[in-house]
Amino acid sequence: MSKGQYSKGAKKQTRPTPSTSTISPAGTPVSGRRERRATETRIRLFRCALALIAERGLPNVTVGDITEAADVGKGTFFNYFESKDHVLGVMAEIQINKIREARSNSLHHTVQATLHQLALQLSEEPGRSPALARALISSFLGSPSVREILKRNMHEGRKTIGEMISAGQERGEIRPNLKKEKAAMQFLQSVLGTVLIWSLHESPALNTWIEESFQHYWRSISVAGEQVP
Repeated sequence: MSKGQYSKGAKKQTRPTPSTSTISPAGTPVSGRRERRATETRIRLFRCALALIAERGLPNVTVGDITEAADVGKGTFFNYFESKDHVLGVMAEIQINKIREARSNSLHHTVQATLHQLALQLSEEPGRSPALARALISSFLGSPSVREILKRNMHEGRKTIGEMISAGQERGEIRPNLKKEKAAMQFLQSVLGTVLIWSLHESPALNTWIEESFQHYWRSISVAGEQVP
C-alpha cells in the first residue's frame, strides 16, 4: 500500500467496528446460497475440531470424531480439508483476515485505536479457553504442514502491520526512528506471548492481559511514550 493512501493529521479516536458481513475465513465475500452453505459447513467443522482438540489434544482427535460432532458425512470433510491438521489452517486464515480488515480500518481511525482493537481480535479465537490455547500451540508446533501455513500468514501479517506502523509514523503517532518491520514483529510477539502466558495462569480474563500488554507495547513505540521521563 502506498504512503499516499494514508493522510497525515489527527484521526478519530473511536474504536474500529469489526465487519458483520458474511465472509469466508480467508476474507472473501460469500454470495449465493450454495456458497453460504459451504462456508457454514467448513466453519462448523472447524469449530467442532477446535472443541475436540481443546478437550483431547490434536493427536487424540480423528476425522471421524470431527465429522460426527459436526453431523456431516466423513467424505464431506475431505471436500474442505486435506487432513485434520489442515483444519487448523482455518485459524491462520481467520487471523490474517482480521489483520487485513485492520489495515482498511486504519484509513479512518488512529493507528493506536486500530492496533488496540486488532490485539483484542487476534486473541479471540485462541482465547476461547486456556485449554484450547495450550492445545493450539502444541498442535502448531507439532505439525509441519500447519507450521508452513502459519509461516506464510505470519509473513503477510507482519508486512501488513508494518504498513500501519508506517502510517502511524507519517501521522506523528509513532516514533519515526523505529523500523516498521521490527515494530510489527514486536506487536505479534506481544499478542501471541500474552496468550501463551495467560493459558498457563488462566486468570484474570485474557482481555485484561491483552489490555496491559498493549499499553506497554504502545508506550514503547509511540511519540507520546518517548516523551515520558
